[in-house]
Amino acid sequence: MSRANEWSNKVLGLVKGGNTAAAIAQIRVAPSVKDLRQLQSALAAAALAGRWRDLDAAVTDNLALLSAPRLHRSP
Repeated sequence: MSRANEWSNKVLGLVKGGNTAAAIAQIRVAPSVKDLRQLQSALAAAALAGRWRDLDAAVTDNLALLSAPRLHRSP
C-alpha cells in the first residue's frame, strides 16, 4: 500500500500560490529522488513546467545531486 505524497503536493501548492522562493528552498531539502520525480511530473501535469527557469533548474540540479551514489540524506 503506497502513501499519498504529501511533500510534492505541498511544494506544488507553493508554486501555484506564486511563492517560488519557498518552493526552491523546499526542493533543496527534498527527502528523496522519488519525491522530486513526483513533483516534476506534477508540475508537468499542471502545465507549470518551463514557466520558471530557476524552479526547473532547482529540480533538475537536485535530482542529479540526490541520484549520485555517494550523496544521500539520512532519514
